[in-house]
Amino acid sequence: MTGMLNRGLQQGLKTTWTLGKVIFPITLIVTILQFTPVLPWVIQLLTPAMGMIGLPGEAAVPLVLGNTLNLYAGIAAIISFDFTVKEVFIMAMMLSFSHNLFVESAVATKVGVNWWLIVGLRLGLALASAFVINLVWNGGAELAQYGFVSSSEVVLNGWGEIALHGMQTALLAILQLALIVIPLMIIIQVMREKGLLTAMSNMLAPFMKLLGMNKNTSMTMIAGLTVGLAFGAGLMIQAVKEDGVSKKDMYLALIFLVSCHAVVEDTLVFIPLGIPVWPLLVIRLTTAIVLTMIVAYIWNSKESKNRKETPHEHSYNTL
Repeated sequence: MTGMLNRGLQQGLKTTWTLGKVIFPITLIVTILQFTPVLPWVIQLLTPAMGMIGLPGEAAVPLVLGNTLNLYAGIAAIISFDFTVKEVFIMAMMLSFSHNLFVESAVATKVGVNWWLIVGLRLGLALASAFVINLVWNGGAELAQYGFVSSSEVVLNGWGEIALHGMQTALLAILQLALIVIPLMIIIQVMREKGLLTAMSNMLAPFMKLLGMNKNTSMTMIAGLTVGLAFGAGLMIQAVKEDGVSKKDMYLALIFLVSCHAVVEDTLVFIPLGIPVWPLLVIRLTTAIVLTMIVAYIWNSKESKNRKETPHEHSYNTL
């Protein structure tokens, strides 16, 4: 048992180091940028485009902060303004698809998936969902009643304090990562050596097959669905190495997870904003399932076509 715990601890520390090298610089840079003219300039640039998806110019603030930092930064910005229920719902839907964009997408590349694909897919889903909701939903015109949430604005004087605040935020992000990843990797190591992961994979096999993936992708899916892309990446990296997850299955898993990850946390955090959260969850799950099945079908069709063409080409070349 001690050996299993030690192996899990070593894996957890190794993973924290791997992901920390990505998370620290990005978090530091983005945090410092908040106190420069860069983010306000980006927000001003996006303001005219907000009207196309049914949002006022002020909505650019939570969307930019939520995408560059995290959901909590976006929510803190939302409650700083008076928005209607419909506007808050649109922003919540967008941020569900594309939040913490730089960190989570950079972490996803550690698994071997293209960064531009992840970012493009998440932003595309966010914009498409906002456009459809604005077009279809005629209600939600009343002002949103925010619950027990509060935003605190940090006041800093000088670049020294700003740099220190950026360092503290980045280090806190690494600490938070370690507190989740290390125990998670220890638990997974014990479960793996006790044969529990195999049992879970077998249980999820029908769902994996429905999505066009092999059952050995199940642990990657469980990690992403429960603890999210950033924290689940450690388990994903290990799964690729030890479970022999194929490139196709990893791409399909990531396509599913960028649409729908950390489903419990990412849904519950929007409850204080006074919007219906069940539709958020249903839309994310439905989008993830349908999108993954479509991509899997196209991928499998292409593979099947290539297999049929290869023997023909070979026989032609031998003539």
